[in-house]
Amino acid sequence: MEYRRLGKSGLKVSALSFGSWVTFGNQMNVDQALKSMTAAYDAGVNFFDNAEVYAHGQSEIIMGQALKKAGWRRDSYIISSKVMFGSIADAQPTQRGLSRKHIVEACHQAMERLQVDYLDLYFCHRPDPEVPMEEVVWSMTNLIQQGKVLYWGTSEWSAQQLMEAYSIARQYNLIPPTMEQPQYHMFHRRTMEVEYARLYEAIGLGTTIWSPLASGFLTGKYNDGILEGTRVSLAGYEWLREMFESEEWQQRLVIVRQLTKLAEELGTTMARLAIAWCLKNPNVSTVITGASRVEQVHDNMKALDVMPQLTDEVMERIEGLLNNKPEGMSFQ
Repeated sequence: MEYRRLGKSGLKVSALSFGSWVTFGNQMNVDQALKSMTAAYDAGVNFFDNAEVYAHGQSEIIMGQALKKAGWRRDSYIISSKVMFGSIADAQPTQRGLSRKHIVEACHQAMERLQVDYLDLYFCHRPDPEVPMEEVVWSMTNLIQQGKVLYWGTSEWSAQQLMEAYSIARQYNLIPPTMEQPQYHMFHRRTMEVEYARLYEAIGLGTTIWSPLASGFLTGKYNDGILEGTRVSLAGYEWLREMFESEEWQQRLVIVRQLTKLAEELGTTMARLAIAWCLKNPNVSTVITGASRVEQVHDNMKALDVMPQLTDEVMERIEGLLNNKPEGMSFQ
């Protein structure tokens, strides 16, 4: 396993991490979750990602019970939660958003569900336009000063919003966000590669990127059409099926088929190639992977073995197939 600094912080996170979105509470029970988490942990993964909204809090409960069963030393892993949407289906105004009340109470609830005394990483899951930025930064700073959170960050914030939070923190001697959790994969690049480009050096921003496989699209399993039993066939994911069947994504499917052939030339899989491509970006602190089966965990970990094969020539071939390199790209 490779370990990378989380931005300019002193914390080192595994280049590949494990997230519970979609699976925990929906497809996995505690024992199944433990098997997948153990496979990741044994491979060197030290970061396990979660959020209050995943399965309405059930995801954190399952992860917490799995961690208790695992009995790992608390100082050997990093655990996160995210706050914004609440953990109740019909959340009241005080049970969602980024008010000081919800940020603090959601933190306590996450610690209780995860059965930990503190959260290593705590993310604002989305920006909240109804809450002053000063309130958010003060709330996160207070939690850190109380020892309930070690580092705070954001998810899907704009560069402008991140700079506003950073500027407020510096103005009032508060603690700025350490990391951002954006979507990043071969078909979703501009935010990471252009919008945040200045922030990696200017404020030392770390990134814990999600959806490296574009919700499974970049695994190649849809190359011959929609398969029943996959995520797109699940109730509640009709939006994903509609997206994959859209004209834009059908055009992207042609590219994935070509990339799959390239992966086969390299002696690997499309999924490993897509994850390794994300890892090639030096501004990626960690790639959050997900899995519904232990076998998928083992396969995802093998993406690290593909990185040395991504030479300049291979990367140029990938760029030629993608043909979506955003202007102003900040890494080679």
